[in-house]
Amino acid sequence: MIKAILFDIDGTLVTSQAKTVPSTRRALEAVQKQGIIVGVATGRGPHRLNEQINQLPLDVFITYNGQYVYDRERVLFADPFSQSVLNQIVDFAEQEQRQIMFGAADHIDGSKIMTLGQNAYLKRFAKLIPKSSVRSIKRLLQRFNPENRPGRYRELAILAEPIYQCVLLSPSSEAGKLENKLPEVHFTRSNPYTADMIPKGGSKLRGIERFAEAKGLELHEIMAFGDSYNDLEMLTGVGIGVAMGNARPKIKEIADYVTLPNDEDGIKQALIHYGLLEEGFDEDAL
Repeated sequence: MIKAILFDIDGTLVTSQAKTVPSTRRALEAVQKQGIIVGVATGRGPHRLNEQINQLPLDVFITYNGQYVYDRERVLFADPFSQSVLNQIVDFAEQEQRQIMFGAADHIDGSKIMTLGQNAYLKRFAKLIPKSSVRSIKRLLQRFNPENRPGRYRELAILAEPIYQCVLLSPSSEAGKLENKLPEVHFTRSNPYTADMIPKGGSKLRGIERFAEAKGLELHEIMAFGDSYNDLEMLTGVGIGVAMGNARPKIKEIADYVTLPNDEDGIKQALIHYGLLEEGFDEDAL
């Protein structure tokens, strides 16, 4: 019996336009009325999370790829970097002149270029620019970036706080190099351009395990939805793992079920498939 359902956000819970399809909201409300816990398991941090998922009615938040877990009342699990490992990360970013973001419990800070890249309006604007022009702009920003000076990250006040995740601007082709340079860091990706960095041994699944312990649940009583590489352990470790129709091929291969894409009614369809919603649910809303 499923007692909790967890969703990745980008590519899963929201569409390519960063919105939630109407059927998803109604589906979540319907399963909640059955006493099922509904939440997210995401690489994002808590910062502005409610705005990013349209104020959905959620019960639990597994954030920073499992490193910071909380519900509406309290923090259930928090596992930041040790100071020594965080120092290694900062040293690497400084020496290699890398763009990096640091995630604390309630805010993020670091590279101003990456902060701009998270702006929703700029993301939409970037889609209108030819890819060749985008690459040229990125090269210019890297070359003339005023942040490229010694000690620029050491000055950040956020580094005095517990840091749960770092996000490094790094192509997937250099995965081996990163693992060699930072052996005490676990790297995971939701796209080819940035690497999420969390303490060794961390994962969305580990965060789910801590959530389950706090709520008295077993992993086989949990269903999870995802679409990318950082969802792999989660989808194989819970009772039912659902891949979205837009998921990476490898994610579809390991999933128990592949539903419609995130831009369609994929979440509703999977919940009907597993009997958590009745056939024909929501038809009167069309």
